[in-house]
Amino acid sequence: MAKGTFIVFFFLIVSLTSATAQIQGKIIDEQNIPLEYATAALFKQSDGSLVTGVITDIDGIFRIENIENGTYYIEASFIGYDIKTIKNISITNSKNVKQLENIQLILGNQLNEVVVQGERATVINKIDRQVFDAQKFKNAKGGTGVDVIRNLPSVSIDAQGEISVRGSTGFMVLLNGKPTQGNASALIAQLPANAIERVEVITAPSAKYDPEGKAGILNIITKKGATDGAYGQLNLKGGLPSIETYDNDKFHQRYGIDATYNIRNDKWNISFGANYQRNDLGGRREGDVFTIINDILTQFPSSGERSFDEVNYNGRLTVDFTPDTTNTFSLGFFAGKRSKDRLADIVYYDNHARTPVENENRFRTFSYYNHNLRIRTSDFALGSFDYTHLFKNKSTLSTSFLYEYTLLGGPTVNQNLGHPDNSIVYQDEYNTNDNPLNGLRLQVDYAFKPFKFGTLEAGYQYRNLNHTGDFVYQRRTDYNADFALVPDFSSEVDLNRTINSAYTQLTGKSDKWNYAAGARLELTNRTLDLRDKANTIDTTYTYDFTKLYPSASLQYALSERTKLKASYSKRVERTTTFKMNPFPEREHSETLEQGDPTLKPEFIDLIELGITENLKGGNSLFATAYYRNVKNVVNRVNTIYNDTILNRIYSNVGTAKALGLEIGTQLKPTKNWSNFIGANLYSYKIDGSFDNKPIATDATVYSVNLNSTYNFWENASLQFTFNYLSERITAQGEDSRFYSPNLTFQKSFLKDRLTATLQWQNIDMGLLATNEQRITTYRPNEFYTTTNYVYEVDMVMLNVSYTFKNGKNQSKFIDSEFGKREF
Repeated sequence: MAKGTFIVFFFLIVSLTSATAQIQGKIIDEQNIPLEYATAALFKQSDGSLVTGVITDIDGIFRIENIENGTYYIEASFIGYDIKTIKNISITNSKNVKQLENIQLILGNQLNEVVVQGERATVINKIDRQVFDAQKFKNAKGGTGVDVIRNLPSVSIDAQGEISVRGSTGFMVLLNGKPTQGNASALIAQLPANAIERVEVITAPSAKYDPEGKAGILNIITKKGATDGAYGQLNLKGGLPSIETYDNDKFHQRYGIDATYNIRNDKWNISFGANYQRNDLGGRREGDVFTIINDILTQFPSSGERSFDEVNYNGRLTVDFTPDTTNTFSLGFFAGKRSKDRLADIVYYDNHARTPVENENRFRTFSYYNHNLRIRTSDFALGSFDYTHLFKNKSTLSTSFLYEYTLLGGPTVNQNLGHPDNSIVYQDEYNTNDNPLNGLRLQVDYAFKPFKFGTLEAGYQYRNLNHTGDFVYQRRTDYNADFALVPDFSSEVDLNRTINSAYTQLTGKSDKWNYAAGARLELTNRTLDLRDKANTIDTTYTYDFTKLYPSASLQYALSERTKLKASYSKRVERTTTFKMNPFPEREHSETLEQGDPTLKPEFIDLIELGITENLKGGNSLFATAYYRNVKNVVNRVNTIYNDTILNRIYSNVGTAKALGLEIGTQLKPTKNWSNFIGANLYSYKIDGSFDNKPIATDATVYSVNLNSTYNFWENASLQFTFNYLSERITAQGEDSRFYSPNLTFQKSFLKDRLTATLQWQNIDMGLLATNEQRITTYRPNEFYTTTNYVYEVDMVMLNVSYTFKNGKNQSKFIDSEFGKREF
């Protein structure tokens, strides 16, 4: 009996002195989606020695077993994300299972501070988006957000700087996940590329997001860090003198500076940012136009300068306060000025008329000089306040308030003068406008998990846009005369638009499936008041509608490396004040531009089917087939105003359909050589009518973006990029191909604190037709116009970036929601 008691007592002592425990946790991403195959590494806190490591299952859950008593820390990591450390994990005999809070990883910019055998992926594919690492695109250094997104496979940019996503200029921009209602291209051009961490392309957005944008959403994420401390960075850029001046009137200047400073502790996160950029672009245009009126053909070929002077500067401040683990307050301010001057000094060197059309004998011939300067300005100031609360049951309540005041304006000078004697004044016109804009947005979101199989989200949003405009058009025929008002072209235009919307959405994950489904209901009220200066027009146009926008996404994991996905999303593209203003504005000698007050929004149905494949050696491949159907498609179309002026109008012209395939691959043939290639191929068709005449056009369009990087050694690289856009169709014509090759050399110094980037942009060397595009429109037996825009090539830029404080970038700024759409 005594012997048996001793044996029991011995094993009891052994079991007590060697008691072990288990740690459990869950690793998720920024969208609260579980990360499968993420790593959880356990270290002893006393000496930092590695104990063990495990990976997460399909639900993002990890379990570390057989842990002895002591104090530990865990490092959670996943490729392309910042490592997150959980410290002070105490294990005692009294508790066998230690359950940790969810560990959220952030796609981050600090991987260069961790020794990792491997390379960050250029693109990461998720169920509802593609995530692109902006740091991979060295050709964008010192530039703007436009220089970043031109590398994405779904994005193309033409000679006029117009941005298209899958061939559509209608897309929405989010800044750090927050909706913006401003002009997408202007917003992206305002952000310094150095401040952008990544870009998320959401082509089939869920009901959680605003349904605006027929091509989906670009979510631009600014750089953020993960630890306490201070961070500061200063970036300078300068351009060498232009190699090709195109006989332009002024010397083109390119330089800029942007700075960021951020300080953070356990409760406060304060960010300052400032940016100034001068981005001039030289160029020329050569054109030919003819009109046919009553069997009289009038032709006016032309050539001359077409250049841009662009200045952006702004300052930003964001203050975040987190008093405890359940509440976060955020206050933001953003103010600045921007202007863009377009100069077109054109000689119409052989303006002539003949009749009948086939007759070679002219009855009128003369030449004249047109000086045209179009200035667009915007002074803006906006503020926001956000609040987030985390409840004990892990549900989340988020509120956001934003108010914006923007003053849009800028004159256009249009002078038709004698040639070669410019002292002769045929016509001197001056039109200007003041467009104060007030925008308000209030949003409330709530997320909770009532079911094991998914998270339920619901929210409400109120938006109001009040945009008033005073347009003054003046004319004179002598330098010594006073300008006289042209009442028919002078007007007051007031737009008020209110949107109330509510949504609900279910997201979840089960075994090999990811899914999301929801719907958004919107009530829109639009009022447009029009008055002319002649007091002959005083009209109000109203357009109210209620619309349901459903969405659904589904993803299935065929294997550890291969995933299939399918999505549906209903979208809307709203009309701007500019496109609804029916009073003409003189763009230049041969063009008036006006809108349509009865313009309807575009409504879009989008379907996607895709596959992603993670290959060995850091290589990957993705392909997405898509179908987009657009009702009430808006196109810019022309009619004849008189024998030498075309009237450019924005109009609903029918239905547009696009069937396409988007592919992308990341290839790394050698250790030092990596490539990212993206392409978009689609068939595009427009069916409809304008001005009681049918429109039926179709074409196959494609674009290719290539990015190839070779690392000479650890801190030096050479990158070649090539962007190509094929011919495209419009309702009345076509745009020619457009392409741009670029070469970038980058070298780091002083332990990576100082980075120098030398860029050779728009490589041409007199051998290529780089950075030029021909735009043609026509209607048989009425008019024909073709213009070749030739912009600056062989531009050399030097960018220098210096990090002058220890720490990491936590900066996050608000941005314009309303004014940039109208800029």
